Amino acid sequence: MVASNSSSPNALRRALLLDAAASGAMGVLFLLAAGSLAGLLGLPVALLRYVGAFLILFAAALLWIATRSNAPAAVIRVIVVGNVLWVAASVFLLVSGFVSPTPLGEAVILAQAVVVLVFAYLEYSGLTKHQRVARSA
Repeated sequence: MVASNSSSPNALRRALLLDAAASGAMGVLFLLAAGSLAGLLGLPVALLRYVGAFLILFAAALLWIATRSNAPAAVIRVIVVGNVLWVAASVFLLVSGFVSPTPLGEAVILAQAVVVLVFAYLEYSGLTKHQRVARSA
């Protein structure tokens, strides 16, 4: 099954683009301001930089996928699962004791996890809608 992105604008494309914008913005912020944010958030500079670099690459991939005329449904499912795993990893980071975030750091980790979970829902919902439309056409 292929998720067509030809009817613009559509829910799936908007969700992917919004995810790309948020991921890219957070990535740039974490990468460029890791030194300043580390103390405020109680997170290691290296972790913030690695996460920032990853998010920039992830955002670029999302942008590329969102601008294709046809995105394979399997690719969208991988994105959704990846977002859910990101949420799980965020929660694990808080309870693992590997880091000692400040209260602000905990709030940032939880807030971004909630936002990522919303993106996963929107992307899954958009994919489901595309598949229903494709079946009825």
